[in-house]
Amino acid sequence: MRIVTATVFALFGSFLLACSGAGHTATPTSPSAQPSFASASAAPSNPQSSTAVSAGPATRQVGMFDACDAASFTQAGIDCARNHGMPFPELIAQLTAHQFAGAWHFAPSRTDAKLGDALVAVNKGGEVHTFTRVANFGGGIVPELNALAGTPTIAPECSSETTFVPPGGTDTETLDRTGELKFECCIHPWMRTTVLVKSH
Repeated sequence: MRIVTATVFALFGSFLLACSGAGHTATPTSPSAQPSFASASAAPSNPQSSTAVSAGPATRQVGMFDACDAASFTQAGIDCARNHGMPFPELIAQLTAHQFAGAWHFAPSRTDAKLGDALVAVNKGGEVHTFTRVANFGGGIVPELNALAGTPTIAPECSSETTFVPPGGTDTETLDRTGELKFECCIHPWMRTTVLVKSH
């Protein structure tokens, strides 16, 4: 277990150091500054004008969640900004048994949207994550986690991923084509969401 832990940290840490200054970056926000979204069902102030209101591009939110425990993850050499979560050895045990850990997930895992909508991924967990559009789901940047998750073949898009979203941060994706779009975390590759984008 200690060998796996040390290797995961070494690979993960060195990759982050190598890529932290490249490409575009996510926008860190404090929990109190998380984006708020008006309800789509809110009634207009002038009921008579409701038929004249046209629906433009919307903003949709996807939450990135995890249950890392600061004490045990820090001991394993992995940054975690939340307390009293799942100990690191338990995460490894869940991955070994099931190839995923349910507390590490995107929510919703599947949603509909319209062409031109903005998809805002908000990191509500304690670890760094990515929100990466991929052609097909695959492995991420940590080979040991890929093996444990049953995704040994890396998704090509993860090889060039440069946007790491810290706890409280966001990453925005514009839905620029119709069809089924897939997003995953390139660190924890079982974290996934699928968006069905319609033209209207």
